[in-house]
Amino acid sequence: MPNLLIIGSVWPEPKSSAAGSRMMQLVDVFLQANYNITFATTTSKTDNAFALEELGVIEQQIKLNDSSFDDFILNLKPDVVMFDRFAIEEQFGWRVAEHCPNTLRILDTEDLHALRKGRQQAFKANAIFNETYLFNDVAKREIASIYRCDLSLIISESEMEILKTQFKVPEAILCYLPFLLNPTEADALEKLPKFSNRQHFITIGNFLHEPNYNGVLFLKESIWPLIKKELPKAEMHIYGAYASQKVNQLHNKKQGFLIKGFAEDVHEVMQKSRVCLAALRFGAGLKGKLVDAMQNGTPCVMTPIAAEGMFGNLEPNGFIEDNPENFAKKAIELYKNEALWNQKQQSGFEVINTRFNKTQFQSDFLEKIKVSTEQLHENRLHNFTGQILMHHTMQSTKFMSRWIEEKNKN
Repeated sequence: MPNLLIIGSVWPEPKSSAAGSRMMQLVDVFLQANYNITFATTTSKTDNAFALEELGVIEQQIKLNDSSFDDFILNLKPDVVMFDRFAIEEQFGWRVAEHCPNTLRILDTEDLHALRKGRQQAFKANAIFNETYLFNDVAKREIASIYRCDLSLIISESEMEILKTQFKVPEAILCYLPFLLNPTEADALEKLPKFSNRQHFITIGNFLHEPNYNGVLFLKESIWPLIKKELPKAEMHIYGAYASQKVNQLHNKKQGFLIKGFAEDVHEVMQKSRVCLAALRFGAGLKGKLVDAMQNGTPCVMTPIAAEGMFGNLEPNGFIEDNPENFAKKAIELYKNEALWNQKQQSGFEVINTRFNKTQFQSDFLEKIKVSTEQLHENRLHNFTGQILMHHTMQSTKFMSRWIEEKNKN
């Protein structure tokens, strides 16, 4: 049984974020392939953290800038190490490379942080997003991390294209791996609440994620007043973990704009709602809120940023609009028109079953790991840019980390 070490940025919280759900999907893939899994992180557990030990995964607390990690990984001798986002690879990648040179190194990007950062900067500058914003300092770090790893998991087809065409990253070190979901079964779909048994609008998202807060602000200021004018009895329900004071201040019962906070069961709240709104103005990756909506038969109105990478050539489970007036108009139409609502619901089921069916991707992913492991040295030889970046990382990051370690001892 091969050994996998996952170095997480945090303990996975599948009820709090799409990133947490994504991590649990990857854990499930490796468990089904009979890997021995150790999950290690420097962070403390929260109440929302998933109990990985219940799945047979070994949980390990590790320290940053501390040679105790060297002893840990030498003892573990993993066949595969997966870094949860590029910052984790920056911190621990050189240690893995130094002590376990024959270990396959995988980077799970989650989404392209450089793309999200660039879009956010362009939004704040009220400017058109272009390569000036894309080629930012985060991009320099993130692309370097991708080159240093043997394989990088990319969740969105759009981001695969950006990496290949704009950053010129070789496709050989990239692996398209979207959300890995079970198909929706016909009998389960029949049990979902119908149009007449649902009411109100919903949006959901972790408030530690800046695009989610900004999207709620966009709803509050520009979209919801237009909807509320036409549908005075409707309410806007906002769910999400880690709502801060500035989020809770948006709560207004008179306006029907209600901050509901953490949702213990996303399926329950999504099935009670008639329409999901995803008004994101910047961001990257695939949006978990849209997946939650499609799985629970809740049609959506969304911005192009929210819809990016979700639908391919298939019909969306609602409407894609950028303009606040058009966004509100489509939301009202979807809320009132049962035939249209049913049609968009069916489109969502088709998207889940066609584009995110885990059986479609799981075996190919595991085969790619097998081949990458067998051809490890040959592949690294052909990735000379990665060798250069690893060399300089070993010289700079390594000695900075050693200096911090000595400083902490004193």
